[in-house]
Amino acid sequence: MIDLLPKLERHSNSGCSCSHSPSEEPQSWGKQGWPNKHTLRILQDFSNEPSSNVSSHSLERIPVTGDKTQSVKRLEHYGQRGDRKRPFIQDATVTKNMPVKGSRLSALYDHPLYKRSPPPLTDEDTLFNVNTDIRFDPKAAEDQEWNGEGTMDEFSPTGELTADSYPNWLRFHIGINRYELYSRHNPVIDALLKDLVTQRITSVGESDRGRKLDDERTMKSGGTQLKLIMTFQNYGQALFKPMKQTREQETPPDFFYFSDFERHNAEIAAFHLDKILDFRRVPPVAGRLVNMTKEIRDVTRDKKLWRTFFISPANNVCFYGECSYYCSTEHALCGKPDQIEGSLAAFLPDLALAKRKTWRNPWRRSYHKRKKAEWEVDPDYCEEVKQTPPYDSGTRLLDIMDMTIFDFLMGNMDRHHYETFEKFGNETFIIHLDNGRGFGKHSHDEMSILVPLTQCCRVRKSTHLRLQLLAKEEYKLSMLMAESLVRDRLSPILIQPHLDAMDRRLRQVCASYMIILVDFCVFLTAPIDGA
Repeated sequence: MIDLLPKLERHSNSGCSCSHSPSEEPQSWGKQGWPNKHTLRILQDFSNEPSSNVSSHSLERIPVTGDKTQSVKRLEHYGQRGDRKRPFIQDATVTKNMPVKGSRLSALYDHPLYKRSPPPLTDEDTLFNVNTDIRFDPKAAEDQEWNGEGTMDEFSPTGELTADSYPNWLRFHIGINRYELYSRHNPVIDALLKDLVTQRITSVGESDRGRKLDDERTMKSGGTQLKLIMTFQNYGQALFKPMKQTREQETPPDFFYFSDFERHNAEIAAFHLDKILDFRRVPPVAGRLVNMTKEIRDVTRDKKLWRTFFISPANNVCFYGECSYYCSTEHALCGKPDQIEGSLAAFLPDLALAKRKTWRNPWRRSYHKRKKAEWEVDPDYCEEVKQTPPYDSGTRLLDIMDMTIFDFLMGNMDRHHYETFEKFGNETFIIHLDNGRGFGKHSHDEMSILVPLTQCCRVRKSTHLRLQLLAKEEYKLSMLMAESLVRDRLSPILIQPHLDAMDRRLRQVCASYMIILVDFCVFLTAPIDGA
């Protein structure tokens, strides 16, 4: 029997110029030959790089040459005029099936584009091969051992629980497969979101060996900003990001992206946006109002965290923890008087049970005040990327394009690494982790986020069609987001200017598709569509 419980008691397209014509089928994403050693060093897997978890922003324009200069200028021109509605390339799938009166979300999910099913799953396509007839007893599972193949060894059915009665966090883990973190209409996700808000917190900041979500460890002592690991009564765990800014505050214009605050509401909104885009690559996130005294200080076993609690002159409970930035008395997190908002992101399976591979994003920013990344100075950078595994075959490059669009809609410039499940090799999706630096500026659209799209000239066909759909008034993205976010306990999650900014940015992406008629960008239907 697999022990899926943590060992708690043991402390354990935009515009571009492509070389092929629109009628050609691209035979390969790379040219003959291999990139130089410098590029290979940049693009290789930096799984063990200790300094890879800093964040990002570049204030300089992207220098490009040749024909690509005109494409990028046109894209920036559309970006500047993004508040005007533009005609889009239409598709029969998009124009029919207008939504009925009532819920826009229900109408969206009833659309044919949101009803496509992934391929039939085999044992190789599921993260865990769990026999649903096996009974599950938490105490007994505590002592079980893995057989090393992602399956459960023999287990004595001492409990009365069936698989359908497993805790929701475990059912979420069991449902992960090669194509998606969770299925489109999985009722377990709503139940898990409720658990994140209502389950009793039994410990905070406790070290968990092998447990990881984004780059977290315990209290996030090695991270840039304070984050806590919370364990619940049902053995589930989540990453807690406390509120640091009000909904109305924007990132100061003089802040670099790598010194920006991480926003709890951005994590919540990113989960809902990812779901509306039908990616389903962000682990479930919910907002929760936490009692800092009873649910953090009184239950933590981390003495370092406990010692940072104090009472402010305004008689509010405060703490600051340990981290690289903003963890001091001057940047303490204070309650009102001891209540604080935060986001809770459900943990993915323990790394000891489901290993994940960390990849350096090819379009990672320099994280330096003056230096530029190679993609900012080399307009042909994507040609080198397309010759480098895993981007030279399969769907990984298309996943990068999905992530690029996702980040642009949020205004997230901090995407230095990404992760995949090791079991599925290179033929699987990218997990969209750590979205806290999104939704920082509703008054500014960072067009450099779209550079991977302009350089590579690739986008998944199903993504293109869904963006076209969401650009229509009947399925307006801001309205869908508002309807989805109102379900969160901390609603409102985003102020209206951020919702309007998403509509504006979506129009910019869709308007850039008009350049396809001139620049011959390619829409590809990939076998791993996640549709």
